[in-house]
Amino acid sequence: MHHSRLSSIIIDCRDGDLAEAARFWSAALGRPIREGAVPASENYVPLDTHDDEPVIEVQKVDHESRVHLDIESDDIEAEVRRLEALGAKRVAAIRTWVVMEAPTGQRFCVIRPQRHGKVGPHANEWP
Repeated sequence: MHHSRLSSIIIDCRDGDLAEAARFWSAALGRPIREGAVPASENYVPLDTHDDEPVIEVQKVDHESRVHLDIESDDIEAEVRRLEALGAKRVAAIRTWVVMEAPTGQRFCVIRPQRHGKVGPHANEWP
């Protein structure tokens, strides 16, 4: 048995200044940039969200700009297999997460729990 849930909304930005992109999305979504975030030294700028909301991060990428979702799971491999059974395809394993593609073409990631080392509230339980 494992658990999973929608974890994160990642705003992928290919061109431009990451700090400026984070400022735009912070203002657009009404969520401040997390205190201490240093966009010059990292590829991610997190916005502050409540523990029962998805994590929102602005990410610098080399591919086209887009928005992608992350699903967090306490058993990444079991969740990947479950999603493959639904028709998703495994695209790549990167460090601690797996990039997948839905049957409809959208890319998303299966990742480790993002808050407090466990899958957050409202998680689904899978056999």
